[in-house]
Parts: sequence; C-alpha cells; structure tokens
Amino acid sequence: MRCLTCHKEDTAMDTALLFWNNIISTCGVPKIIISDRDPKFTSEFRTNLYDILGIKLAFSTGYHPQTDGLAERMIQTMEEILRRFCSYGMEYKEHEGYTHDWVTLLPAVQLAYNTSQNSTTGKTPPLVEKL
Repeated sequence: MRCLTCHKEDTAMDTALLFWNNIISTCGVPKIIISDRDPKFTSEFRTNLYDILGIKLAFSTGYHPQTDGLAERMIQTMEEILRRFCSYGMEYKEHEGYTHDWVTLLPAVQLAYNTSQNSTTGKTPPLVEKL
C-alpha cells in the first residue's frame, strides 16, 4: 500500500507523473488498478500510459460492498493510525523534531500499516499482495 499526497487541482498529467515517480519507479508496474472512475484515471493520457505498460484498469461499481468495503476499511485504518501519530505529536511536542503535520507523518503511517499483521490473514499487506 502506498500513500501519496495530491491536490484537487492536479491534472491527469500531474497524477500520471505522481504515479510514475512514486509507484512504478519504486514498485514496478502493477498488474491492475481499481479506480472509482475519477477523470484523472480515465483520461486519454492515463489510458495510453496503461496500454503502453500493460496495466489492466478495472472500475469499481458504485456501492459494491466487496470493493468499497476493502478500500473504506483501509482508509479508516490509515486515518486511525494518522490520528494517533498526530495526537502523539501534540501531546509530546516538547520532543525536539517531532511534528504533528500529517503530510510529514504519512511515510511513517505507511510503514506502520505495511508492517502490521492482518488479524485475518496473519500476514503483512505486502506479503498478501504477492500471493
């Protein structure tokens, strides 16, 4: 699982470059990407990028519990971890160098999520992805 910060005003090109620089360059080309039909994922540029790299683009259906549930649960977990990291920074702000800025803390949250064992599978998310 990767966390990237972006802005509402980002274009499809901005999103593609963010994806290229932070996902493909570090993890390789994914086999599939599930999108909620955001225009940034359906633009002509993105479609061409997927074709060139051989990525299958699958769309989630609205209110599909299996797809929506997994994504929503992951987001809830990430928000909970991020909230804890940020509140720790607020409580212990006397510790030099500790911040409560969520953008700065995001890599640590990603590490915490990716190295935690899932209670159902008993594996960490990166190991489950490889199965």
